[in-house]
Amino acid sequence: MIDKVKAIQSLRPDAGFVLRGDELEWHDTNQTQPTESEIQAEITRLQAEYDANQYQRDRATQYKPVTDQLDMLWHAIDTGTLDKTCDFYTVNKTVKDNNPKE
Repeated sequence: MIDKVKAIQSLRPDAGFVLRGDELEWHDTNQTQPTESEIQAEITRLQAEYDANQYQRDRATQYKPVTDQLDMLWHAIDTGTLDKTCDFYTVNKTVKDNNPKE
């Protein structure tokens, strides 16, 4: 869930502010305070972006650890089988196929 703090930080990187409940105290003298409508629009935008990338989070939990992937890659190179039939390719392709970009 994207919250107001994340939206403000996205709109005004490195800005100085404090958010207490719904009350925003603006302490930044270099950047203007975003309006409530700007903040709400940014929450909507960031949430849509987050939702659209669900496949990345799903893939991340299913990929083998990098050390295991490197081992599969090394074995495929060592045995001269680095192609679409080697474990390195087939295991990673299965994860990608099971969690397609939408």
